[in-house]
Amino acid sequence: MTNTDSGAGLRFPEGFLWGAATAAFQIEGGAELRGPSIWDTFCRTPGKVYGGHTGEVAVDHLRLWREDVRLMAGLGLGAYRFSVSWPRVLSGGIGFYDALVDELLSHGITPSPTLYHWDLPQELEAAGGWPERETAYAFAAYAERVAATLGDRVEMWTTLNEPWCSAFLGYASGIHAPGRTSPADALRAAHHLNLAHGLAAAALPSSARVGIALNPSAVRPLTGSAADLDARRRIDALATRIFTGPLLHGAYPQDLLADTAAVTDWSFLRPGDEALIHQPLGFLGVNYYTPAVVSASPGPGGPRADGHGATAHSPWPAADDIAFHQPPGERTDMDWSIDPTGLHDLLMRFAREAPGLPLLVTENGAAYAPELHDPARIDYLRGHLAAIHRALADGAPVEGYFLWSLMDNFEWSYGYSKRFGIVHVDYDTQARTPRSSAHWYARLARTGVL
Repeated sequence: MTNTDSGAGLRFPEGFLWGAATAAFQIEGGAELRGPSIWDTFCRTPGKVYGGHTGEVAVDHLRLWREDVRLMAGLGLGAYRFSVSWPRVLSGGIGFYDALVDELLSHGITPSPTLYHWDLPQELEAAGGWPERETAYAFAAYAERVAATLGDRVEMWTTLNEPWCSAFLGYASGIHAPGRTSPADALRAAHHLNLAHGLAAAALPSSARVGIALNPSAVRPLTGSAADLDARRRIDALATRIFTGPLLHGAYPQDLLADTAAVTDWSFLRPGDEALIHQPLGFLGVNYYTPAVVSASPGPGGPRADGHGATAHSPWPAADDIAFHQPPGERTDMDWSIDPTGLHDLLMRFAREAPGLPLLVTENGAAYAPELHDPARIDYLRGHLAAIHRALADGAPVEGYFLWSLMDNFEWSYGYSKRFGIVHVDYDTQARTPRSSAHWYARLARTGVL
């Protein structure tokens, strides 16, 4: 059965939230109106970003935001997940988000801000960045500042987007900003990101729904051997349980601490930290694109087809003896395998692990060629939405779906070479043109029928 065939005629529950997502650095531009972030610095470092591309203009959302909101309304979106630029807020630019929230509400679109989508102010990185505990407290103060302006109208907050990427791609593999390559610092960063979530959650309005958007990995062993099963356990600890342990259960997994003991003694974990992280969650956000397949490698230096870009440094501390494998089958333009069953598996996992906790798919989508007619993207989306529908039928409390992404944008180290948008952007003119997938998604949002 093809992705096109699967899920035909499936009806989603009344009130299911249909949205789309973006991130500040990827779309806003207007770099001259804010302070620098780690991504500005990274973009200016030769060889770090494809083509020397930068986010200085991006897709000019800072100027075209009213047009973009009208575009969302025309697509029938019920919610918009955007991120707030920490450097812009520090530069006095919170008025932009104040006006954006009002405009969204005037079009019947629920605003869903994410406080951190990777654009750490450069001044905080110069002081040590996420490996330093003080950064978590600076984030809590920033969250309180944003909430003081937007909190009377925003009911759904996401603290962090994909803290795994911030910690391990930023501080271990160096493929993302700030481009550091210290496994010990990556683990410190992961903890302080967790701590930042807990401190910020406590600072946000008590009446709000506060969640976090993780990118948990659907990790599968290459074979059923004991060694491959243990490789799966170790990567699952580094990819997922390093966050869900304290977030959902108030403690880091003991096997994670043991696995990484040769890298760090975890002395940065202070008494009471795990309780601070373990704040009540209004929802858990799940970002999903592709699964991972791992095996026990014959030794260090084996292949690492983990989908996170080519680098001499691994984003997996204390796991150099584990190999990653590219699953067979169709792939997107990111060279990521297409497998909706991984999304179903993750949703059911969290439904079992945290009974009653609402789930949101906070990112899901695919990069394809720039053409306006994009049936491959429609197939990808249909297959993954069918997997969500199956999870709903199996009892998972999934309340909504945010498609990644509303429009083409700056795709981090890939620059503008990868296009995830259901809306095409001409980067020369900034003209927006909905693709076939946008019209398809609009019908789905209107009818709730897949």
